[in-house]
Amino acid sequence: MTELLDLSAVELRRRIGAKQLSPVELVEASIRRIERLDHAVNAMVARCFERAWREAKRAEKAVAKGEPLGLLHGLPLAVKDLEETEGLRTTFGSPLFRNYVPKRDNRLVAAMRAAGAIVVAKTNTPEWGAGANTVNPVYGATGNPFDPQRSCGGSSGGSAVALAAGMVPLASGSDTGGSLRIPASFCGVVGYRPSIGLVPNDRTMIAWTPISVLGPMANRVADVRLLLAAQAGFDSTDPFSAPVDAADLARSRPVDLSRLRVAVSEDLGVCQIDKRIRETFRARVAKLAPHFGKVVKRDPDFRGGHEAFAVARAISFLAKHRERVAKHRDQVGPNIVANVEEGLRYTARDVAEAQMTQTRIYQNLQKLFEEFDLVLCPSVAVPAPRWAQRFVPEIDGVKLKSYFHWLAPTYLLSLTGHPSVSLPSGLEPTGLPFGLQALGPARRDRRLLDISEAIEAVLESDAETARPKPNLARLAKAPTLKGGWKA
Repeated sequence: MTELLDLSAVELRRRIGAKQLSPVELVEASIRRIERLDHAVNAMVARCFERAWREAKRAEKAVAKGEPLGLLHGLPLAVKDLEETEGLRTTFGSPLFRNYVPKRDNRLVAAMRAAGAIVVAKTNTPEWGAGANTVNPVYGATGNPFDPQRSCGGSSGGSAVALAAGMVPLASGSDTGGSLRIPASFCGVVGYRPSIGLVPNDRTMIAWTPISVLGPMANRVADVRLLLAAQAGFDSTDPFSAPVDAADLARSRPVDLSRLRVAVSEDLGVCQIDKRIRETFRARVAKLAPHFGKVVKRDPDFRGGHEAFAVARAISFLAKHRERVAKHRDQVGPNIVANVEEGLRYTARDVAEAQMTQTRIYQNLQKLFEEFDLVLCPSVAVPAPRWAQRFVPEIDGVKLKSYFHWLAPTYLLSLTGHPSVSLPSGLEPTGLPFGLQALGPARRDRRLLDISEAIEAVLESDAETARPKPNLARLAKAPTLKGGWKA
């Protein structure tokens, strides 16, 4: 018998609307799954089970009365611990906010609640979302559900783990250098990075940059677009925000893959990629190629992208954390300190050159999309390392420049604000999930989601490329995950 939490969010919402499923029953199933499994992975770090149960009772009554129901009515939701949630501890993974309980929801959380979602817990994240390994000095490490001693990625690592383990059908995330896509790849779920401004961001300190976005995660593309439709909207405080037709965004449309022109790139021309990831990517392309109309090996022009992202990232951290590092250096982790110090070293000329490079890369990508409908590349450069390893220092014997250069396949795509997605596609040679990354034209999110659903259907039809699932019975018997780092 299929358990409730093995069903898609779309199907669960349909059953709730049809009075075939009680939101109370669903929330209780979510709580039971969390209590059964989370000791082994430490994904759900701040919980509000009693409140969730009360909200589920109200949601149940609304269905019985025939009241209008939101897109996410009655669906359990996990929220990344970088998002302020009213009445629920929000730490940002920082000892400085260990006991912080916000008095209001931020815009993202409020939008998801307004659509009917029921928050059951917050999910773990690296300190201030810095880095792609979900470990912080407040809650410790979050383990990969396929192997709790391996990294789940980051910074939306807790969300990806909660989804893969079926604790919730939907989870929120955010992405600067790959924080939606990397954990999705490592954990075998879907992570969608929307076009800049599609989901308004009220927590950024520098609004005039495309590198940081908020977005959805789920186990299936249709579920991701359902959550995205609830998250998206217009907010005049975000300069990239624009009016959105949420109903249109949520609606799937069939795509004939045989009409698509696809550019394929193993390394985007400038990335160091582990040979095991290269081999797996080639195998996936070989499986998909017969379904496309045209497949061409083509590297987008990302010359100067590493340097441009380093500047954009450091300037963002400088704006948000300079004063924090100055006043509380002993309570701030090394990733934060390193980025602030790097930002202080850059000159106005460095910033100008980085922004010119971003502009050139954006314009060249748009020209590429006049020839192709889609770009496919790996989501990650390496198999998931052990979480006890802070970062990956080298790939195939080549030393990397900094602690974040192993994230290049995703952070390069962050530079321009284009939409991208990581789709689960079987396992890589170490036995952990492999993510296939797809990049679409600027502000063509609906089209990218439609194409992604069609690709997902092909992948799911083959046992080798279908979405992998962790062994939940083994996870339930695993020891409690312990360990982490100090600030």
